[in-house]
Amino acid sequence: MVSTLLRGALVVTLALGSTLVVVTGPAEAAATKYKNCTALNKKYKHGVGKKGAKDKVRGSTKPVTNFTVSDSVYAKNTHLDRDKDKVACEKR
Repeated sequence: MVSTLLRGALVVTLALGSTLVVVTGPAEAAATKYKNCTALNKKYKHGVGKKGAKDKVRGSTKPVTNFTVSDSVYAKNTHLDRDKDKVACEKR
């Protein structure tokens, strides 16, 4: 069996000649540091946060729950998380 990671997909070639492709999502190495929330929100419409993060809100405002979860993208953009809730550039 031979395993290869190719553009976010795990390609496994079995000894019998058959191939199994497992899509794992965007490659973590592709994390980009954005200048501001306008730039980040062009790619991540509702913001980006760490796994397990919860949007901090005040009053009766509902928290944003549909942000993209990516530890690596968040790590490069912590400067955009003004309220320090582990979600950067959260937006409805």
